[in-house]
Amino acid sequence: MDNQRNLILAIALSFLLLLGWTSAMDYFYPQPEQALVEDRADTPTEQASQAAATQHSRTGGLVDPAMRAQEVADLKVALASPDRLRIDAPRVAGSINLRGGVIDDVVLKGYNETTRKDSDPVRIFSPNGTPAQQFAQFGWVGSNLKVPGPQTLWEADGDVLTADTPVTLTHDNGEGLTFSIRYSIDDQFMVTAEQKVANTAGNPVVVQPFGLVNRTSRTASEDLWIAHSGPIGVFGDTAEYDVDYDDLDEDQRISPEGRTSWAGFTDIYWLAALVPQDDAAPETTFRAMGNETYRADMIYEATTLPSGNALTVTSRLYAGAKESAVLDSYEDAGLQKFGLAIDWGWFRWFEKPMLWLLRTIYDAVGNFGIAIIALTFIVRGLMFPIAQKGFASMAEMKAIQPKMKAIQEKYKDDKPKQQQEIMELYKKEKVNPVAGCLPMLLQIPVFFALYKVLYLAIEMRHRDFLWVKDLSAPDPANLANALSYVGIEVPQFLMIIFGLGVLAVLLGFTMWLTFRLNPSQMDPMQQKIFDIMPWILMFVMAPFAAGLLLYWVTSNILTLAQQKYLYSKHPQLRASIEEEKQKKAAEAAKAS
Repeated sequence: MDNQRNLILAIALSFLLLLGWTSAMDYFYPQPEQALVEDRADTPTEQASQAAATQHSRTGGLVDPAMRAQEVADLKVALASPDRLRIDAPRVAGSINLRGGVIDDVVLKGYNETTRKDSDPVRIFSPNGTPAQQFAQFGWVGSNLKVPGPQTLWEADGDVLTADTPVTLTHDNGEGLTFSIRYSIDDQFMVTAEQKVANTAGNPVVVQPFGLVNRTSRTASEDLWIAHSGPIGVFGDTAEYDVDYDDLDEDQRISPEGRTSWAGFTDIYWLAALVPQDDAAPETTFRAMGNETYRADMIYEATTLPSGNALTVTSRLYAGAKESAVLDSYEDAGLQKFGLAIDWGWFRWFEKPMLWLLRTIYDAVGNFGIAIIALTFIVRGLMFPIAQKGFASMAEMKAIQPKMKAIQEKYKDDKPKQQQEIMELYKKEKVNPVAGCLPMLLQIPVFFALYKVLYLAIEMRHRDFLWVKDLSAPDPANLANALSYVGIEVPQFLMIIFGLGVLAVLLGFTMWLTFRLNPSQMDPMQQKIFDIMPWILMFVMAPFAAGLLLYWVTSNILTLAQQKYLYSKHPQLRASIEEEKQKKAAEAAKAS
């Protein structure tokens, strides 16, 4: 009776867990990607209330429909200004605002906001004052000098910035100082800014070049334990992932220690980062600017510039996608640890080759879903000898169970002697009691690495497979989406049930089969609780990216095949487990 009561209680708690999981679904459900956004609250009260209501998707972008509409309207006005210099590079398009010389309009060629064919390209920079504010600026700080400011109208020597045609912006302050910024861009996502100031006045002047990236947290992707979102950089010899927007709100400004190799802001798929001149060590600071806006700036050392001399500082700006191969190419060219803009974690030495293999398979088969399945086959194949050894060890341990029980019964009142006799038994039978555990421990980092590769890889974004249009988003084949086609919107608290997709159901079913194929030796009440776990996990995992579920389902199917084969090679293990299960069931029936 007590066992039945405990079982009912366990089931009730499980359903409470599922209902409580609704809020967590917002945390994992990737929303349709939109332009980067910020909220412009006019008062501290408005700012606090709107900040509390800010929602973030896994991949970043605006969530609030009203702000998305405002962003479209503001962009239309801002980009219509005639004071703009067009950018048209192989992978980047947009414009530079000549009013202030600001790079504030950047979209990425080859990346669309949604999977629709008419979707706009991903926008990562948006002008100051728009809801999606994010921009970069290069300039000077001067002591009692008339330096270019936000309202300075620069003169350009060209009409379009391309990979083959740099453009120079020039401004004469009328007091003997001529400022210029020569912008160039490569065939990827890197902009070079060569800042020069020439002193033709009669006296020396003190100037400080600077570069900055300004952005809002409203458009930030969620900062998860597996994927950092927020301030980032390499300082000294260390990559910084520990500072987030909340930390900046609390401290207002943070200046990491060590020479800056690069610094900026990251989302799960996008990066805006400043790179200082190679022989310089500017002071880098992350700042909270209020109204959910933040700034990363690097200010070079103040320099005295004598009359008749010029000072030139060359900085760079990366504004683009976090493609591992592209980041690594800049690192190979001398940009220290730029590949760590992707938060690979402890197993990056293994994850990056795995990503390379995934890309190679995709290039060969032409479908990312098939590539995930093939990679899972390869990894499980490589792990099979380890699993086989673990099964063999389990079989050996099962074979000596009667002898172990006899020793335990004989020396039940003398624990030291009992342990000594058991160790002698292990030695005599040539059985290693930890041999069955070690193979499992070796597999954990491998499968975690594969999981993280699929989670972080931008290569999975907007890749289709069968009915799934985007493997980086949840499985769309669910009842909630079906009902939406006929105008019925499912309340959020019911999404835990109606949002259950086909892949999640397959995940639960295949996991249940693996548990059934490998009978447990727990008591019946525990076994019943254990039996419902696959179905609980089915609901928990449903909001995850479809590509991850595809990997888990494939892995479960391979586990079933592996278990079938290994049980056929070790029939005594299966027979022993079944015998133990029947014995415990009989004891439980007798007790009740």
